[in-house]
Amino acid sequence: MSTSVSDASDASSREGSAPGPAPVRLRAADADRWPDVASVPPCPAPRRSVARALVRRALDRLPLRAELGADEVLGQGGPLLVVHDEPAFMSRIAAGGLIGFGESYMAGEWDAEDLTGVLEVLAGNVATLIPPSLQRLRGLWAVRQPAAHRNTPTGARTNIHRHYDLSNDLFALFLDGTLTYSSACFAELPATHAQLTSAQHRKIDLLLDLTGVGPGTRMLEIGTGWGELALRAAARGAYVRSVTLSAEQRTLARERLRAAGLDHRAEVELCDYRQVEGEYDAIVSVEMIEAVGAEFWPDYFRCLDRLLAPGGRIALQAITMPHERMRASAGTHTWIQKYVFPGGLLPSVRAVEETLASHTTLRVEARAGYGAHYAETLRLWRERFTERAAEVDDLGFDATFRRMWTFYLAYSEAGFRSRYLDVQQFLLTRRDGGSR
Repeated sequence: MSTSVSDASDASSREGSAPGPAPVRLRAADADRWPDVASVPPCPAPRRSVARALVRRALDRLPLRAELGADEVLGQGGPLLVVHDEPAFMSRIAAGGLIGFGESYMAGEWDAEDLTGVLEVLAGNVATLIPPSLQRLRGLWAVRQPAAHRNTPTGARTNIHRHYDLSNDLFALFLDGTLTYSSACFAELPATHAQLTSAQHRKIDLLLDLTGVGPGTRMLEIGTGWGELALRAAARGAYVRSVTLSAEQRTLARERLRAAGLDHRAEVELCDYRQVEGEYDAIVSVEMIEAVGAEFWPDYFRCLDRLLAPGGRIALQAITMPHERMRASAGTHTWIQKYVFPGGLLPSVRAVEETLASHTTLRVEARAGYGAHYAETLRLWRERFTERAAEVDDLGFDATFRRMWTFYLAYSEAGFRSRYLDVQQFLLTRRDGGSR
């Protein structure tokens, strides 16, 4: 298997058959840490032949350029995808579908000078990449979610640990000073790095305003992050209880509250949302429902209903996807679940509304989407991560991890730029006007 990859920062653009990004040699992936990246999985020849025909057909119809060899370029024109090892690239896709596509990038078997641009084209055409006849047979060939990734109380702790407990120092390298790991809301687009902190505060204040958080408010936060929302709520005079499953996040959030002199108004606990007791005037949860899993959405919303005081208000920020795509991919194991967010699943707006109607007394009183702001947030994170690659190395993360994380940030940004993904702020209240 070839281990050559291109360095996008040094590559020049190409037109037609001009040379693409110059490859640089990288050490092969660590087989102990990255077993499915270090070697190309076996795949029966007939399946590989079918996959190769489907991939070539899809690439040739897309608004991009795909260089599969020195003499072959497919596509209708657009951002350039350069395949360095065509047999390995095709074998991985044949064996693992989109998981294999991502692993092939991690292995350095393909590259793109404009990675986000290539992934945006793919995200915008995801529903038509595979012919409808094969889409209907998805259940026969798609990899299923591992049972170990179910978000039971034990499974949820393991899933959260795998991502959020990687290293506080790693996240600090690419997030802004608020350490806020969710979409910002900018005053204008496109955005700059200098605007990110104020945009994160604007987002938090929108959520706090939605729920009327002020002096004396009893507020529950589900999903602490690194504590910026709890800090701003406590500074308004609220009494905050924030729960998380990440030990790393809890430690730093507590330190930040103490440093701000607000630890008397806010407590941060290691606690599953299902174990929370009490009654709260306001409940805020930012991009946490994505880690709940469809199986447990009814439990999650019943908990919110149970914990909300009469007349209280709930603000949720959630990444959403189209309902039909959500249904088609439910239960399927994806690259991002395997490597970044085990157990994760994005809801649709319709799924939120239907779950509320079937299992709670809550309703969606208002919602607003701002996916373009998430695309800009992710671009700023990705640029910062790339700029600080040497510091990522110094923290002990290898080149394969950096390829993985770059792919994750670009993959996510592309989802929002193509409008395949959106981010919503929901205001939930009780249907009867306040009483249970």
